[in-house]
Amino acid sequence: MVRKRALLAGCNYPGTKCELHGCANDVIRMKTTLLERFGFDEADILVLLDSDPKLPQPTGANIRQSLAKLIEDVQPDDVLVFHYSGHGTQVPPESGAPDDTGMEEAIVPTDMNILTDEDFRDLVNKIPSGVTFTFISDSCHSGGLIDSEKEQIGGGVIQYATTPSTGPAALSSNPQAPVSNPELQHNNSTGQGNNAEGGLMGLISRGLQAFHIPGDDEAPLETQPQTQTIEFESQYAADVAASQEDAPQSRNKNLDINTLTEILSQRTGQDVKVGNIRTTIFDVFGDQASSSVKTFVNAIFSHLQGGGGGGEDQGAGWMAMVSSEAGQFLKTKLDTDPNATSYMAPALQGVNPFSAHAAYSGLKPPAAQRVRADCGILLSGCQSSETSADATVGRDKSKSYGAFSNAIQTVLSQTNGPITNRDLVLEARKLLATSGFKQHPCLFSADTSADAYFLCPV
Repeated sequence: MVRKRALLAGCNYPGTKCELHGCANDVIRMKTTLLERFGFDEADILVLLDSDPKLPQPTGANIRQSLAKLIEDVQPDDVLVFHYSGHGTQVPPESGAPDDTGMEEAIVPTDMNILTDEDFRDLVNKIPSGVTFTFISDSCHSGGLIDSEKEQIGGGVIQYATTPSTGPAALSSNPQAPVSNPELQHNNSTGQGNNAEGGLMGLISRGLQAFHIPGDDEAPLETQPQTQTIEFESQYAADVAASQEDAPQSRNKNLDINTLTEILSQRTGQDVKVGNIRTTIFDVFGDQASSSVKTFVNAIFSHLQGGGGGGEDQGAGWMAMVSSEAGQFLKTKLDTDPNATSYMAPALQGVNPFSAHAAYSGLKPPAAQRVRADCGILLSGCQSSETSADATVGRDKSKSYGAFSNAIQTVLSQTNGPITNRDLVLEARKLLATSGFKQHPCLFSADTSADAYFLCPV
């Protein structure tokens, strides 16, 4: 019997100057769609919202713990969904080993404890074959959020027929064509079935508070929003100047690297720079930081302690990394903290399956060597170099929405029967273009998944 599970996370960042308005609405609408169209059970859907203090909050730790529960005890033909709506960002590798897009794409939970494309690669690698895992990310720079996943629909400009058409036949893709019109992009300035008896479903069926039962050394899901008193100049001016009352006003969902470091500086009281973002996140969140952050800190610590070995393959790169902002941050911390051993414990025990050397020494294996054929299906709101829109019609913020999430809902409502992942993304692209939004949704998956039906077993 096919089991269906979903995790829906919406980050509006209430009370901050990077506040969004449509993200909570996006995941609430998605929950309704999963229940009414795709046959999910209420007990099998967990919603994390920072706009509702009664619900578990979409912090980095909560999202990470909930994703781990989502994939627990899965079986072939199970259908898993993770829908995220909120800010996205791009973080420089800091190690001198850029990934496939030159930056690390990341989602930004409500507490700024980011999860990167490497974290989602690590997650997908743990899911057994035959399971369908669909990640819908309505966030900026979301293309490539599963590291090294095959790009099916990506950087090309989609050419649309000039005559009306109701199906994908009206579309053609030219993947070689660059997006030369600056009006077509918002670029970042930095570049680039219910089991009620036990397990995840049983926990949800007994209530949201029971979704995660922490161990002695594990924090429970946070149910109160974290207070944020962040003061900085807002960069989220309207991207669409609407002259009509009913035309959508939009803000982008990009938390650029300078704003991210400013937020972290104000939250921590530390001088956070582009080069020490990961070490700062580890310093603040410790064991609640993501596995990619722990791996990075583990790698630097190893070489600061002289345990990195030698050899021409790693010498120069590691020397540069240890002398970097991140290396100096960690060295200062270790030199001045009498509890350095306990401070480092989460990183020493929490590395992901790739060794620290392989992940961050500059010798990261090619994608073909580190990625198996997997079940990951990423529907991204835009390309890795673009931003996604948070739109409000008129002045009624209660009806705000993410442009990509809304496009998916609209396409589904106009489609009788199933629709493939490929056609859903192509139709969403068409709808966004004709609606004046300047973002290009993408599809990343194995070939078989691209032409499989959306939210159905392969």
